Amino acid sequence: MSISIKPLADRVIVAPAAAEEKTKSGIIIPDTAKEKPQRGEVVAVGEGKTSDQGSLIAPQLKVGDQVLYGKYAGTEISVDGGDYLIMRESDILAIL
Repeated sequence: MSISIKPLADRVIVAPAAAEEKTKSGIIIPDTAKEKPQRGEVVAVGEGKTSDQGSLIAPQLKVGDQVLYGKYAGTEISVDGGDYLIMRESDILAIL
């Protein structure tokens, strides 16, 4: 999956996972009760940030990584008909 924009500096673009349709026990969750997913797939990565000494610090993430991020992390954007989140690499909590 590739998109037509490239994030700057230490920012990444994440495609959020789909919200759960039903619980593990089989109960269907209505649209009003669904929670925003906190996991997704990295679809684009910036070049990294510049340190105080002027050297480039490469990002730890790469395209295709499955990640966990904070509940209110990132800014929602729509590009090429898809919904994505753009956030700083530091907003990513873990790589799955």
